[in-house]
Amino acid sequence: MSKPPIALEDRDEDGGRLFSPSAGRNKAHIAKVLSEVLPANASVLEIGSGTGEHGIEALSLRPDLNWQFSDPDEKSRQSQSAWIKHSGLDQNAPLRLDMTDANSLSQLASSYDAIYSANMIHIAPIEALHGLAQLADRLITGDGKLYLYGPFLFGANSATSNIQFDVSLKRRNPAWGVREIASVKHIFATHGFNTSRLRDMPSNNFFLGFSRD
Repeated sequence: MSKPPIALEDRDEDGGRLFSPSAGRNKAHIAKVLSEVLPANASVLEIGSGTGEHGIEALSLRPDLNWQFSDPDEKSRQSQSAWIKHSGLDQNAPLRLDMTDANSLSQLASSYDAIYSANMIHIAPIEALHGLAQLADRLITGDGKLYLYGPFLFGANSATSNIQFDVSLKRRNPAWGVREIASVKHIFATHGFNTSRLRDMPSNNFFLGFSRD
């Protein structure tokens, strides 16, 4: 089993809630997009929920959502639970899910309207991306969607900052790295998600949606 992804930043803590500087910068932008694309009363599975701030921010705009937090890291799941309690939300307890561990994924039997994952695939081995695609194929039915947020490479047209980030990640762990968007699209296409829609986000990040239509 692979080790859980580590945070690439220092995080403050208050009453069990972790505070991510990067989530603090991007959560409002991401929540706004999610609030626009998710259908009413959608069931959403978040992969790699980290501190839990993304899901909490999304629920602040869309309290109708049924949001399932998850992470392979226990301390992160504890933070997610603390955020849920602090916010007074009625949501299920976070799940331990590791995209490279088939045993942890076998516990999921329900279908979801959407799967969302932010800043996970570049601090995990490529097997995690394949695991995510396989999971989406199994759990997303009908016109459900999968959404990714984070940096991507676009060959010679890649942003300089993302190229530099890719180099720094590979120094930390050769299995990590900012993924080429063409490769990501190909992996999901092999699992039936043939349509993708890309939206520019601040700081050379992107919001990438996949569907079967």
